[in-house]
Amino acid sequence: MNWRYKHTALALCTLAFTATMVARLVISPLVPRITTAFETTNATVGLALSGMWLAYALAQFPSGILGDRYGERVVILTAVGATVIASLLIAVSPSILAFMLFTVVLGAGAGLHYSVATTFLAKQFDDIGRAIGVHVAGGPLAGLAAPPLAALVGSRYGWRAGILLGVVAAVPVFVLFAWRVRPTEPVRPDQPMRERFAVGPLTELLSRPRILYTTALATMGAFTWQATASFLPTFLEVGGGRSTALSALLFSLYFVVHGGTQPITGSVSDRVGRDVTVMATMAAGVVGYGLLVATAAFDLGLGATVVAVGFVGLAMSWGAPLQSRFMDLLSDAERGAGFGLVRTAYMVLGATGSVVVGAVADAAGWAVAFGLLAGVMALGLTVLAANRVLRLGY
Repeated sequence: MNWRYKHTALALCTLAFTATMVARLVISPLVPRITTAFETTNATVGLALSGMWLAYALAQFPSGILGDRYGERVVILTAVGATVIASLLIAVSPSILAFMLFTVVLGAGAGLHYSVATTFLAKQFDDIGRAIGVHVAGGPLAGLAAPPLAALVGSRYGWRAGILLGVVAAVPVFVLFAWRVRPTEPVRPDQPMRERFAVGPLTELLSRPRILYTTALATMGAFTWQATASFLPTFLEVGGGRSTALSALLFSLYFVVHGGTQPITGSVSDRVGRDVTVMATMAAGVVGYGLLVATAAFDLGLGATVVAVGFVGLAMSWGAPLQSRFMDLLSDAERGAGFGLVRTAYMVLGATGSVVVGAVADAAGWAVAFGLLAGVMALGLTVLAANRVLRLGY
């Protein structure tokens, strides 16, 4: 492969996504130390984290509008810079209220990156599925490295030092991005911002049958991803009887497969089609979550658990082909704000995955809770198959 400017842009967008994700993921392993330091409850810190992820989801749409108005490069640099500042503020928080506020600021700032970067990359590449797959793999890369490193640093130097890992990750990326990525021309530099937030055009875009259909599929995927990211280690330990260390190792395996398969599913979707590729990921989810439940119920052994986690990691690579499907459906002029809008929609709806699965686990046990995730994947697969077989045109 001849290295070109577009590959530099892809590499730096991916690193920027990794940096913003690192800043968010280092908080969770430090929760016990944070609660002790502020003499507060897990519920209070959990509320701060929920606010962070909600702010992240809600920032997707405005980021697209800002990208259209000021150019993608400016918005991406703002996202990485805001990540640095918010991480610093969290690390020096004098009280739990300040911690909660700055955590929400981190979510909003980091949330400016993804939609704009995806739109920027779609302009650079013809094979957008592969490019989006590489870009989105930056998240699992952060998930693999950030939590254990934060736990290690936090145990030795305190939780504030662990939070500063977000600064360490983001500062060099900010410098490299500012140095190597060229200024980008805004698509709509003169259109008043209030026009971009008009309800009528937004409703029209979201209500288009093919957009609505794709958003529903992405919501199922996001619901399952959120629940998996929140509870897979707990399921393996409490529901499956694995040790804490082994559960953490298997969770790392999940991120390895999840990140490694994103570029592959994106590239495959460029060649054989978006829907066929998404069907393959949903089928992997039915197998993976079903096998996880079976291993917990019938003690099928560690080998079966490893296979199940691998299938779950593959299943969660639905993002590359489905996000590419959105890009196929949006015009060049719509991609910035349009992709941000649909991403906000499916992320906000999908965020209920943690709440629903946690409640089901409390009421009926972990086997039923993860059986629900297998059911969600089966529903997505059925919807895709029906659209294809019946030629519904969605």
